[in-house]
Amino acid sequence: MTGSIITEILLPLALAFIMFGMGLSLTRFDFLRLWQTPAPIVTGFVGQIIALPLLALGICLAMELSTPMAIGLMILAACPGGTTSNVVSHLAKANLALSVSLTAISSIVCVFTAPFVIQFAVGYFANGAPIDVSLTSISLGLLVITLLPIVFGMVVRGYYREWAIKVEVYFRRFALVFLLLMITGVVIQEHAIIVEAFNEVFIACLLLNFGAMLIGVVSAKLLKLTHKDGLTLAIEIGLQNSTMAMLICISLLQMPSYAVVAGVYSLTMYLGAGLLIAYASYTSKQNLANHNSASM
Repeated sequence: MTGSIITEILLPLALAFIMFGMGLSLTRFDFLRLWQTPAPIVTGFVGQIIALPLLALGICLAMELSTPMAIGLMILAACPGGTTSNVVSHLAKANLALSVSLTAISSIVCVFTAPFVIQFAVGYFANGAPIDVSLTSISLGLLVITLLPIVFGMVVRGYYREWAIKVEVYFRRFALVFLLLMITGVVIQEHAIIVEAFNEVFIACLLLNFGAMLIGVVSAKLLKLTHKDGLTLAIEIGLQNSTMAMLICISLLQMPSYAVVAGVYSLTMYLGAGLLIAYASYTSKQNLANHNSASM
């Protein structure tokens, strides 16, 4: 994880490869849903881009997290949902079209919003020992490794639809394997920090995960959205792209210690995802039972 070739070339290329795979799953119709059903998409967008960083900031202050942990949590909150949220939405039988649309939109917008969150976090929590963070370099880095590959993937999907649909599943598998390798690398390099602050980081990650999901559920209730849309918002706001967060910490900021939070979160987020899937399965069976009772 320390070699410049790995951190500056191989890791960004791997994330770009994953983002290209995401682009293969998208079409222009995913973005047209903005106009067709604006309420759930705008709600999810505000939850991811605004509410989530504010929630992370509140957790950092309330728990008095150490500098690396606080900055790592803020970076994680600044990242979009990623392909994991789409898989969970599918398993939970949520609104997959809404999930894909939110993932695509937040992945694009985070190129412009994440650098400001990161700069604020470093400036606020690093205190007397700030690192040199350039908004321009972070924005350009995210542009090259996320936005451009997504657009390129969509273009390829437009010309080679059948091939894109066929191979997109392999990109998802690569994303999972790559995430596991990233977690392993962070654990090996930063094991001392993880051992020392695991309880603190574990609780912070759980709070971020469950708090974000709660934001999605409450927002849906307030706006009287459907149960399916509420479940989707909980998943999209509650699950962050920890792979991107680790890449930002390691490759763009050259601070592997910040990636510890994203590494731990990569494990804890599946607790929340599992509960959502179980809840969705339970409510689905209840609805079916009620329907059968009413029919009789």
